[in-house]
Amino acid sequence: MNSIPVITIDGPTASGKGTIAQHVAEALGWHVLDSGALYRLAALACLRAQVDPADQQQVAKQASNLDVRFDSAGIWMQGQNVSNDIRQEAVGNLASRIAAQPPLREALLARQRVFRQAPGLVADGRDMGTIVFPEAPLKIFLDADAASRAQRRCKQLKEKGFSAKIDELIADMEARDARDRSRSHAPLRAASDAHTIDSSHMGVEETVKAVLDLWSKTSARHFGLS
Repeated sequence: MNSIPVITIDGPTASGKGTIAQHVAEALGWHVLDSGALYRLAALACLRAQVDPADQQQVAKQASNLDVRFDSAGIWMQGQNVSNDIRQEAVGNLASRIAAQPPLREALLARQRVFRQAPGLVADGRDMGTIVFPEAPLKIFLDADAASRAQRRCKQLKEKGFSAKIDELIADMEARDARDRSRSHAPLRAASDAHTIDSSHMGVEETVKAVLDLWSKTSARHFGLS
């Protein structure tokens, strides 16, 4: 078993898992994996290459050939900062659609596991605790109701200069949730040993503290750390 610790944070879109993962990783001095960004990058690559989303082999090929880089300045694809591009709703919707395809998930699986490096990794996504890092000592399922998530996403989009309507975002999220939870391959669900946190009425600091408190207990039990 890999001795490098991993905290997985899974949950539906806009549940805040990316923000929480970043803060938890910073607090611990660990690496972070935004697995959703990889699927969004694959979706963006497909859109730019005009790949038919139904052509699973071509979609997987785009993912396999991704020229991507993550650093403090943003997310880069083919030398271009695409941090904002991958957050567009059209890209997110396509990412949700193609994420159900087994060839794509297989193409990205090994890439995700490479992020597990000392001293530790905080990985957020939809199947981090169930498929990618099933042996992780601490698994979090971060949930929130659709209305709360839509409010957060609306705020994010407007801050980035995009227009957004709450009603449309709620409908979109409910449809995306249904799609993610019902897909046959790696559906969105909490791992059997995951701790579920409902962040509907929790702020970032409160949620981060909840995760860090759980890690403190888990690390003491599993690794003798404090």
